[in-house]
Amino acid sequence: MFQSIDFSLLALTAPGWGGALLNGFLRSIQLAAGGYAVGIIIGILGASAKLYGGLVLRDLAEIYTMVIRAVPELVLMLLFYYVGTDLISRAAQAMGFTGFDIDGLLAGIIVIGLVQGGYATEVIRGAIKAVPHGQIEAAQAFGMSPVTVMRRVTIPAMTPHAMPGMANLWMIATKDTALLAVIGFSELTQVTRQAASATRAYFLFFLSAAALYLLLTLLSNVVLRWYETRARRGMIAAR
Repeated sequence: MFQSIDFSLLALTAPGWGGALLNGFLRSIQLAAGGYAVGIIIGILGASAKLYGGLVLRDLAEIYTMVIRAVPELVLMLLFYYVGTDLISRAAQAMGFTGFDIDGLLAGIIVIGLVQGGYATEVIRGAIKAVPHGQIEAAQAFGMSPVTVMRRVTIPAMTPHAMPGMANLWMIATKDTALLAVIGFSELTQVTRQAASATRAYFLFFLSAAALYLLLTLLSNVVLRWYETRARRGMIAAR
């Protein structure tokens, strides 16, 4: 079956698409990295609200994580993008701003970050609970503020416990960028679909996109394992 495919002919009928695929790939990395960072920030805030917040904050954080885990990610992205951008535009117009428009890359990062934040909240909450409470009490006894305790004690101590879950969330973030093609973001999947439709070389372009995603996953595994090993320095290895 595959012997009938003339790859030299495919290369001739697809000029310039290699650079477009690489640009889409870089855009996917930007979306994933930005959304992942936003998700970590939301996760820290959400975990802090669940563990140390008052009744209202705990309930809001619980509702947020429940919705994120219950509703499919594609539905959430469509909801956050269309409803969220509309609300922001209306609020900007109400404050007197005209012609307000949200950058596509920024909107994609926020959408992915909001989805990631719900899962990151639970991962970070579990990691914080794994930190011996005596370490936090000792920091408080030295007169550290809650923010300083979180920055200098809690986050460094909980990082080794959070790394497996956060590494998995990074992999999910890289794949979630493909869902943004439904909204029309010009990331790798969208560019691949455009190239394949224009040239009819579906096998070549989608195989190339899969290879790029696989390459990103392999490189990410190397970096994440190195960082996890570094974060676990001084800890007793589990048997």
